[in-house]
Amino acid sequence: MAAGGVAIAGQSQFEELIHNSTVPVIVDFWASWCVPCRMIHPILEELVAEREGQLVVAMVNVDEHPTLAAEYGVMSIPTLLRFDGGQETARVVGAMPKPQLLKRLGL
Repeated sequence: MAAGGVAIAGQSQFEELIHNSTVPVIVDFWASWCVPCRMIHPILEELVAEREGQLVVAMVNVDEHPTLAAEYGVMSIPTLLRFDGGQETARVVGAMPKPQLLKRLGL
């Protein structure tokens, strides 16, 4: 992930990020072996660059954090969740073109 993206290291960091952020947080639940996940990573890198200071993109590797993925009901990857003020406001499952992804995330 490009500068501006956050790799989540654990539950407490995740909770702190989504609850304390003053801008929307997009959380990407992914895995290194997931081809569709790798397909959307360039889109997320563009998003970080284009909207610096307007949102945060966080990455959660489901292989490293299966409990976190289960807690948020992630059953397929990639799954992108948008959080505003600590509340989930959008959910996107699967890879798709950038315009569609942005629309479904409310961006």
